[in-house]
Amino acid sequence: MTESAPESLGYEAARDELAEVVRRLEAGGLSLEDSLSLWERGEALAKACEQHLAGARQRVDAALAVVEEDVAEPGS
Repeated sequence: MTESAPESLGYEAARDELAEVVRRLEAGGLSLEDSLSLWERGEALAKACEQHLAGARQRVDAALAVVEEDVAEPGS
């Protein structure tokens, strides 16, 4: 399996892969090197998810600001 760069994945793909990383780490039975590699991948995936969520929050905040402006300006 070829791994995509976490920042190139969409939110859902990064989240799903992160869940799989956690599942594999929790299952155990991996070498130290494999565990560390998975941990690093998980950290990168978590960061990508956080960035997607931050972007979504900014879009929601911007949309709410427009709605609030429209409500504050009667007769628009």
